Amino acid sequence: MEDFNVSISTSQEKNPEDFSYIDCDYGNISYIRCYYSNITADYEYSEKVTFIMHVVTRVIICIGLPLTLVAIYAVHSLVRNDHVAPIYVINLLISDVIQLCALIFVEARINWETLHIAYFIHTCGVAASVSFMVCIAVERYLVVSCPLWYRYKRSIRTSVVVCVLVWAFPLVWLLIFQFWVNFKVINFLFSVFLLLPLPVFIFSLGGTLKALSASRIPSDEKRRIVGILVLVLLIYTLLFMPRIICFLAGRVRYLDPFDILSFLFVKFSPLADLFLYVFMRAGIIDKLLAAVCCCRMDSNDANI
Repeated sequence: MEDFNVSISTSQEKNPEDFSYIDCDYGNISYIRCYYSNITADYEYSEKVTFIMHVVTRVIICIGLPLTLVAIYAVHSLVRNDHVAPIYVINLLISDVIQLCALIFVEARINWETLHIAYFIHTCGVAASVSFMVCIAVERYLVVSCPLWYRYKRSIRTSVVVCVLVWAFPLVWLLIFQFWVNFKVINFLFSVFLLLPLPVFIFSLGGTLKALSASRIPSDEKRRIVGILVLVLLIYTLLFMPRIICFLAGRVRYLDPFDILSFLFVKFSPLADLFLYVFMRAGIIDKLLAAVCCCRMDSNDANI
């Protein structure tokens, strides 16, 4: 006890990293009060953040899981020999189901090993989700820019092969780095992996808008194609990009607000992916897109 009192009374230098909330007097007993005040403030903040994260995550699971299963069944009815785009959407929704199921085990917190495996599975689901978004964007671009080539080259068999490769690559890639590289390197490489699709999304949307003027596709189909590409880009930019920035900036820290929000945005991605099914169906969404679309795409309908 004497050594403890001496260390307090002789410590005259402030450590801003340890005591950043309350201005303390290091020369008397208020130093100890300040120390415990900081611990209490951190604990209360941690409890509030943890409670909010648990509530939001469980709401996402309860809403997203049944709706995603229903959407998978509904999109499956659209798969035909001449319509392979729903295959990528189905796999995207399956990756969302995997993410939601992984979050269930995260919330259960059975033990540390289960928590670690659940986060790993969730990461694989996120990687697969972004990869299938790339497939959807490229497929929609080819429909408009290379219609003849796409009509004769596309097939369900080719789409199945692409889906198998998409599922295998993130799993193998993450397994290798999970056991051979440290945590910081994994985060950096994973963020680079997630950043690569950005130019693909931009190119697909820009190329599609440019090719629409010479396309003979019906106007309602044009609006749906543009709507899907815009939606994919928005989902990626708003929900995944903050997490990528967080990884690249090294902001993955306990109770860091940006880290918490970026991870929360990723959890919302399964709900956002459900809108892809809406954009694939004809109906009221066509009227909405026609009202907000900036480009007039009806000029070529008379040539069909």
